[in-house]
Amino acid sequence: MPSNYWGSWFFNRIAIDLGTANTLIFIKGKGITLKEPSVVAIDKTTKRVLAVGDEAKRMLGRTPESIETIRPLKDGVIADFELAEFMLRHFIAKVHPWRRFFKPRIIISVPSGITQIEKRAVKESAEFAGAKYVFLLEESMAAAIGAELPVQEPIGNMIVDIGGGTTEIAVISLAGIVYSRSIRVGGNLMDEMIAHYLKKKYKFMVGEKTAEEIKIRLGSACPNGNSLEEHMVIKGLDLVHGLPKILDITEEEVREAIAEPLKAIVAAVKTALDNTPPELVGDIAERGIFLTGGGALLRRLDVLLAEATGVPVYLTKDPLATTVIGTGKVLDNILLLGKVAC
Repeated sequence: MPSNYWGSWFFNRIAIDLGTANTLIFIKGKGITLKEPSVVAIDKTTKRVLAVGDEAKRMLGRTPESIETIRPLKDGVIADFELAEFMLRHFIAKVHPWRRFFKPRIIISVPSGITQIEKRAVKESAEFAGAKYVFLLEESMAAAIGAELPVQEPIGNMIVDIGGGTTEIAVISLAGIVYSRSIRVGGNLMDEMIAHYLKKKYKFMVGEKTAEEIKIRLGSACPNGNSLEEHMVIKGLDLVHGLPKILDITEEEVREAIAEPLKAIVAAVKTALDNTPPELVGDIAERGIFLTGGGALLRRLDVLLAEATGVPVYLTKDPLATTVIGTGKVLDNILLLGKVAC
């Protein structure tokens, strides 16, 4: 590393949780300074970027044919290098406008299953966006640190991070990942399954934004034992007559729509427990499984996982921000960074 590296480390430090659904940025001394959707709107003819983040997401389902809204990340990894770079550059400029003079040091959390090629793409995107040094940290490790789990101790810690594109499952001990698995199942797939369910059952079409609203409002992993479950009136398109239509759907129907993604998450957690050394499984059985990420906000998901595994399940304090908070904490600890960077 350059001779001035360690002296300059304590300035211009940025932590980024580059997610399929949302990007969060944490700056040393300021905390979380940005939380915006990972969405870019472009002119299909000229390929010119028209909007990024919040502004671009507001366009979802409302654009003319000449405008396209794109998520540069798919299933937790970069799908469009140029747009990902532009988006990163845009977000970094919003939180660090003086980057031309003081290039920031950046730590970015990435999925556990990311390939070397994908890692290089993330690093190069951040470098082109103005970073001086770029480090990568696995999302599961970042989430565990953000949840204040004793990751450096000889104790088994299990974290389940459900994001927009992936679910990351990891068992951590002595600052290392003993077992990890990344499945391409997350909140976005649940949205797609809800839209597909309505289309198949009712010949009723809704957009991505409406499907997400349905999930947030009615989504649940198991019944609450109360027969009076919630329902919701939604607007969409009647595919039979080609006319606008109003439909009343129930919590039970939404649960049916997202059953397959939930089964996949439960199966992956069980597999993780089966592949964890017995001593660490004992720790997990005693300490519990920690659930984080935006998908963890699905109602009663902790109950479903606890019933399926026989292990207590706890929701982290701030599931949406746990990963970026953990990534930010590594900014304060160079020795820990040396142990956990990937």
